[in-house]
Amino acid sequence: MARIKLTSTNLQNLESTVKDIKDIVEKSGVRLKGPVPLPTKKLKVVTRKAPSGQGTHTFDKWEMRIHRRIIDLDAEDRIMRQLMRLKIPEDVFIEVSLTKQIKS
Repeated sequence: MARIKLTSTNLQNLESTVKDIKDIVEKSGVRLKGPVPLPTKKLKVVTRKAPSGQGTHTFDKWEMRIHRRIIDLDAEDRIMRQLMRLKIPEDVFIEVSLTKQIKS
């Protein structure tokens, strides 16, 4: 079993990468679960416009959103090789963890 966790600040690049992974897995016929969207992290920074503290109290507000997706699939050697050859944008971070599935 392989769990692929994708993280990015650019939603379009993240969704295109998820689509590419999903296409590879569906063509091979392996069991796929996901992509499951995780909650978006919002990092907010608020600063004063006036550096000296004089004048009106005006603020600049910035926000960075971090989007995350999780995909679970059966780990086969052939599919994992195709995923390693996939072109991934610089702002998309991928974490792949392999676990042994216990059959009961």
